[in-house]
Amino acid sequence: MKFDITILTDRRYINPKDINPYIQNVLDEDQLLKRACEDLGLKMHRTNWDDPDFEWSSTKYVIFRTTWDYFDRFAEFSEWLNDVSSKTILINSKNLIYWNLDKKYLLELSDKGVSIPPTIYVNQGVQRSLSAIANDTNWKKFILKPAISGAARHTYKIEREQLEAFENLFADLIANENMMLQEYQEQIASKGEVSFMLFGGKYSHAVLKQAKPGDFRVQDDFGGSIEKYEPNKAEIQFAENALSKCPELPVYARVDVFWDNDDQLVLGELELIEPELWFRMHVDSAKQCAEVLSELVG
Repeated sequence: MKFDITILTDRRYINPKDINPYIQNVLDEDQLLKRACEDLGLKMHRTNWDDPDFEWSSTKYVIFRTTWDYFDRFAEFSEWLNDVSSKTILINSKNLIYWNLDKKYLLELSDKGVSIPPTIYVNQGVQRSLSAIANDTNWKKFILKPAISGAARHTYKIEREQLEAFENLFADLIANENMMLQEYQEQIASKGEVSFMLFGGKYSHAVLKQAKPGDFRVQDDFGGSIEKYEPNKAEIQFAENALSKCPELPVYARVDVFWDNDDQLVLGELELIEPELWFRMHVDSAKQCAEVLSELVG
């Protein structure tokens, strides 16, 4: 059988036996997109990205949705990506995926005029202490995180007087991967982070993510809350402008934005690989995404 689009997930979300609210959201999100595409006449399929039995040339396109184990299996994922890209068309494209995988893209966007938090990129294997790197700044608080990551993996908030206590951890991390050091922005805890969903470069809807009291991580994995958000025109323009600076326009994207210590909008991340898009929180959003996909398939 031939398919127009195959929705990619990870093996945990294929016929799961125990369904908790988190897994139910995963299933609902994929199903909402699948149905919206089918309503437009597209032939749809859904499987895990590492499905050994699926013939990838049988689908015109594959769209990355809930492939939320890729960063824990990156070597395997990268090998698979190179192989599958020769058999079908990726959404978003392979070039965009590789560009977006490493958060060094933030520095590139900054050079193009997109505001980001003050950021230092630290290459794997660097022979320099965390304290020595931090001493080049006047920051009082820091965020340390991997350049390739997700779900706040190895993300730490560090006070200046705590730097020495994190030296061993930093040495272990930097020996194995590129890292980033950013100035902590206080309003991430007080005002939260806004995620803008865009399809074909155009704004669809937004959600506000807020950390639980005493934390700075807004992900619901860590007790954060999520609610609908109605952005103003300037906020939408900021998100659309940031996306327009990508090497090519993504088919779909999530633009994560928050307010810095001067109360100005800054880009936290662009999510172009497998972002949660909260179709379930906006009635027309799956349809909007499906319409863009339908135009692509032709």
